Amino acid sequence: MDQSQPIADPHAEIREEVAKLCARFPGEYWREVDRERAYPTEFVRALTEAGYLGALIPEEYGGAGLPLSAAAAILEEIHRSGGNAGACHAQMYIMGTILKHGSPEQKQRYLPGIASGELRLQAFGVTEPTSGTDTTALRTFARREGDNYVVNGQKIWTSRAEHSDLMLLLARTTPRGEVAKKTDGLSTFIVDMKAALGNGLTIRPIRTMMNHNSTEVFFDNMVVPAENLVGTEGRGFRYILDGMNAERLLIASESIGDAKWFIHKAVEYSKERVLFGRPIGQNQGVQFPIAKAYAQMRAAEALLRQGLAKFERGEPCGEEANMGKMLAADAAWAAGEACIQTHGGFGFAEEYDVERKYREARLYQVAPISTNLVLSYVGEHVLGMPRSY
Repeated sequence: MDQSQPIADPHAEIREEVAKLCARFPGEYWREVDRERAYPTEFVRALTEAGYLGALIPEEYGGAGLPLSAAAAILEEIHRSGGNAGACHAQMYIMGTILKHGSPEQKQRYLPGIASGELRLQAFGVTEPTSGTDTTALRTFARREGDNYVVNGQKIWTSRAEHSDLMLLLARTTPRGEVAKKTDGLSTFIVDMKAALGNGLTIRPIRTMMNHNSTEVFFDNMVVPAENLVGTEGRGFRYILDGMNAERLLIASESIGDAKWFIHKAVEYSKERVLFGRPIGQNQGVQFPIAKAYAQMRAAEALLRQGLAKFERGEPCGEEANMGKMLAADAAWAAGEACIQTHGGFGFAEEYDVERKYREARLYQVAPISTNLVLSYVGEHVLGMPRSY
């Protein structure tokens, strides 16, 4: 089976170099990190030193100034190589809010450090226990007091909070009942987590089925300097929306990488495993699910590349970003199903890495946006049907 990239792939060299880096972190490394629920510090350091996490930051701020498709290639290759970029992918795209909407002073203060890895901006404080994906219903409130904002509230599923220096926080600055539109009155802040920890900020880890370093975060009169407000007060929801298409396209790339890993793993095992005097891959019951998963992956990959091209041309790409993310996650799950079924009992054994990747791939049907919300977006904004929620 040929899973090589097209000859015209402009990022073939990047893929090759990322693959070389990932080869230094084989399955044994990821199994140990997963077993200990640890943060892959060495892997993140290697990516940082190679400049990959600053791929989207302009050169004037110390980044590589690469297009979104290059960042997608980096993340896809990490997952295709058997790794997990979930520990650090947010370093690539959260900074987009500062880049697009931050003040000149904020850009100079934060972007060079994010590009070099001196500052980790990997925590995104949006989701809350009572509101979930209904972001406009969040309750965390930032009250202006002189030159500061005082923040009270709670966030959940704030991944990498224990391993970040900075958090991008979305909070209400005007009560929901006092705004004309429910999307108004939300503001975005840069939180210095090191300074805030123990001074109004509390972080509690959440143990989950995969090692995603998730936490819940509590704010108890946490003080944030007014100069850390990003853009204009009350327009934070729009700033967050600006980055969502990029995030979904990048997450879709990771799912494509997962699908390619599963398919390659399943194909190789099906050729090596001999039962009843023949390789199991000769049996259509084994062969066809893998072939179908491959077809699903290629279809999702084609839509993803359309979305990346539109994004880079500055064209609306919400349809491709949302559907690409959903279809890529579905393709990864189908490939995972085929892979674990091909391996039989060995698919559940730690040493084959299949069960770890299987758990990790499942996340992206829920995060960063659930399949149901993608479908409601398509129904309303693509097909013109009545709003469903």
